[in-house]
Amino acid sequence: MNQRSGSRRSKAESKRGSIPLNGMQRGPGMWAVGLRTATQLLQPRPAVWRNPAEVRGWLQRRDVSFPLFSLQHNTLDMTETGSHRPRWRSTTVLAVRHKGTLVLGADGQVTYGNTIMKSDTKKLRRMLDGRVLVGFAGSTADAFALMERFEEKAKDYPGNMARAATELARDWRTDRALRRLEAMMIVADTELTLLLTGQGDVVQPTDGVVGIGSGGPYATSAAKALVRHSSLSAGEIVRESLAVAAEIDIYTNNNIILEELPSQNS
Repeated sequence: MNQRSGSRRSKAESKRGSIPLNGMQRGPGMWAVGLRTATQLLQPRPAVWRNPAEVRGWLQRRDVSFPLFSLQHNTLDMTETGSHRPRWRSTTVLAVRHKGTLVLGADGQVTYGNTIMKSDTKKLRRMLDGRVLVGFAGSTADAFALMERFEEKAKDYPGNMARAATELARDWRTDRALRRLEAMMIVADTELTLLLTGQGDVVQPTDGVVGIGSGGPYATSAAKALVRHSSLSAGEIVRESLAVAAEIDIYTNNNIILEELPSQNS
């Protein structure tokens, strides 16, 4: 009888231990933790979460010690729907290297939530005595902080823009302060066009055409088609491609600004 009851007990424990808790494999002892967590979560909480940090702080004050899938899901939902805070949007930027000319172009619209705040913003900058062009999409303050850091890196590695971009991408990925910056950048000189992202990516486009921002894919598609099937100059291609993006993307307008440099690679 003792062996049989012990066998039944071990089977019950193994069966109970195989049930996942919040998407994670938990043993028999975790049922008490799960019950305690559920009790904590039933305590009064704010009616509206203003940002994900408030959710994490509320859970930490209640000693919730393991991650909840629902927390991650709610955080993503709040970010996508914009229920906690309107987002600044600053788009679209396009670079085309064609027929011995590099052209960087951008629209002028800045959108805050559902409101157009400004229609003639300049999203392009020249640096290093005009030898390097920089275009940004995303949060304006974050983009300026990244451009200042890139200029420092470019001065540390003169004449080697690829190394400067790689060093910036590494810092952007690993530094705690820079990791929170939300922007994308295109940097270009007479030889290279590079795309930099906060995930540590440094990408050189094969055909010299690259776009960023919410209208970036539309502008890039139009520019690739015009490069292959038209006799337009690089400046005309950029202008027409951004006009196409403005017809599709609500965060892009027709106030187009262009910057040019001579290109050694067509």
